[in-house]
Amino acid sequence: MTLSRISLFALAAAALAGCASTPAPSPVEVTRFHNAAALATADRGTVFVASAPGNEQDSLALGPYKAAVAAELGRLGFAEAGGDSARLIAQVKLERFTIGGEDKRRGPVSVGMGGSTGSYGSGVGLGIGINLGGGGSSERLGTELSVMLRDRATNEAVWEGRAQFTVSPKSELAQPSRNAQVIAEALFRDFPGNNGETVEVEVSE
Repeated sequence: MTLSRISLFALAAAALAGCASTPAPSPVEVTRFHNAAALATADRGTVFVASAPGNEQDSLALGPYKAAVAAELGRLGFAEAGGDSARLIAQVKLERFTIGGEDKRRGPVSVGMGGSTGSYGSGVGLGIGINLGGGGSSERLGTELSVMLRDRATNEAVWEGRAQFTVSPKSELAQPSRNAQVIAEALFRDFPGNNGETVEVEVSE
């Protein structure tokens, strides 16, 4: 076997080893609720992207996620405006966490922020389990992104959604900017979504 062929085999083996060592990301689990009449009135108007109450101190960590949310809203036809003039306020909440092993799985969470759960204050919560698929790594990094669109004048919630997924710490999707883009795109895909329906959005590296 020639040296060049040996080198090619070595490179191929190294590439395969690299792929095998980075488990795939899980699908993004997305659940959304909306008030159809109020959302229609908003009519893709102006929006201000803000930290959700209680998350203001995490502005640095929230930065990439707020930017990703703003980009998705812009793609949908909303125009960014100042907080004192925008028709809607998009409140963004973020949680990132580590899952240490196959026997350490996070329990269900309830959709809803700011005192509203389920179908806008109905008191009906919705449990969502985190899909830890994507390989047998002993450690996974999880992200949970929640966004609520509120009418600035009435403070009425017109749309809310929550998305969550996990990745390997070795994945490029563990980086905040890429992580934010992926989860925000999944959250706003097929906006506004079906009320109370949980869907899975497949993710590729």
